[in-house]
Amino acid sequence: MALIRTFIESLRRDEEGQGLAEYALILALIAIVAIVALLFLGGQISTILSRVGASV
Repeated sequence: MALIRTFIESLRRDEEGQGLAEYALILALIAIVAIVALLFLGGQISTILSRVGASV
């Protein structure tokens, strides 16, 4: 009986680790998308912010 209980507890721990890994992958994907967006739109954003700063 103790062996079954130990096995079930190890499964629960594995699921928590899997959830954490999924969150880490989602966070990494968001970071990659943000970096790519900044690379492509960085010049335009800089121009807009310069205009706003100059008008203030």
